[in-house]
Amino acid sequence: MDDEAIRARLGDVRAELERALAGTRAQGEAVALDQSAVGRLSRMDALQQQAMAQAQERRTKLRLEQVGHALARLDNGVYGDCVACGDPVGSARLDARPETPFCVDCTPDR
Repeated sequence: MDDEAIRARLGDVRAELERALAGTRAQGEAVALDQSAVGRLSRMDALQQQAMAQAQERRTKLRLEQVGHALARLDNGVYGDCVACGDPVGSARLDARPETPFCVDCTPDR
């Protein structure tokens, strides 16, 4: 894949992540404390949903940051090289997650 195609793919991923981020922000807003309006179990469920939305928002922001770093690596001519060992990341891995900075062997939390 040439640089412009990679840049376009990363742009598509960025746009998709920004749309997802906009959707999760509303779900992560504060839960009302008025127990007369919301039952105790409903409130607990709402708090759990809020926590899950906030975790999703953190993951999405991290991926957006990784897309920015991938674009910088593309500009510097090192896109596709593992940032830990320097070996090629692998085309199948980059097809699945074009923003990934690591090869399979260097992926944290393996």
